[in-house]
Amino acid sequence: MYNHDPIQRHPGPPASHTPTRDYLDSRPPGVDQSYAVLPRSLVEAMPLVWQQQMTHLLAEFHRAYAHLEWPAYRVIPSRRERLVDLDEDQLSEIGVIMEIDSDGDVVYRDRGGRRIDNPEEQSALVSVLDPIPGEYANANQNTPPRGFPRPQPTHPESGPISMPRTW
Repeated sequence: MYNHDPIQRHPGPPASHTPTRDYLDSRPPGVDQSYAVLPRSLVEAMPLVWQQQMTHLLAEFHRAYAHLEWPAYRVIPSRRERLVDLDEDQLSEIGVIMEIDSDGDVVYRDRGGRRIDNPEEQSALVSVLDPIPGEYANANQNTPPRGFPRPQPTHPESGPISMPRTW
């Protein structure tokens, strides 16, 4: 009737009480310290089952936080570049001035006119053309275009739900 053997502990590490934070801290694509951005073209190209689950989760999320005053967000594709590698337009975009001082040395200054020390070690986000096309036709193919190696993910597999891959 009753099994008197002790319940076996799960062999893996204990489940986290902050799984979303843990995953986002691994910095998957589109995530920084404040935001997680999902390109709409990729979300709309997901397999139907994923889209249904995503729609349910987003609806729950928006219902839970509907009472907040949401701003309009402007997302700009960007990448991190070294300060010394930026051209004049990029420096202007981030509010940095490059000038030559009286000794003939190149000096970088911030918006307030303060000198930026070690500019070769400083980096900044600068805007770039969006590398993800709006009509991402191959988003749900399981092989990359011929001749390009499949990129290896640098972040852990997501979520506790194990679903067979259909793409």
